Amino acid sequence: TEQTMNAIAQKVARCSRCVLAKTRKNTVPGFGSFQPLVMVIGEGPGADEDETGLPFVGAAGKLLDKMLEAISLSRDTNCYIANIVKCRPPNNRTPLPEEADACISFLEAQIHILKPKLILAAGRTAAQNLLKTTEALGRLRGTFRDYNGIPLLVTYHPSALLRDVSLKRPAWEDLKLFRAELLRLVPDYAKDFIKK
Repeated sequence: TEQTMNAIAQKVARCSRCVLAKTRKNTVPGFGSFQPLVMVIGEGPGADEDETGLPFVGAAGKLLDKMLEAISLSRDTNCYIANIVKCRPPNNRTPLPEEADACISFLEAQIHILKPKLILAAGRTAAQNLLKTTEALGRLRGTFRDYNGIPLLVTYHPSALLRDVSLKRPAWEDLKLFRAELLRLVPDYAKDFIKK
């Protein structure tokens, strides 16, 4: 698994399928366990991610880590974190449909190799691209969807929670629903979790 994931990361590093390749500093293929129970999928890298080549490392990333920790998940032990696009869109704008289309095969390959038990889609862009829909985020939340046989739950992007604290409570409801399904699928999933 590790070799195959590294091979995908090398392909991402060489990719020039869309205009984002021209402005990136680093590609951000993803990071986490190569035997993840869960994949968390966001929109695209921001400035901090473009600098480091790692996903979710800025303020939103720190909040994501806390959210995951609250349900005994961690990018160090049982999660893999990736994005719809692997390069930063200028000024952190939403990736354009053609950029997402050019990049999605990398993510699809990662999901196929890692075989997570559950997927958490963080934000509208991730949800709409994974589920191939234009439905609003509010309508996509609250129930599990099917992604190629993998249960997928949509929640708010951590950056939305930083902008609007009133979304924190509904996001916590999403996480509790996610945890309940994870416990149903893998009753002892939290046994190896170590709090930082």
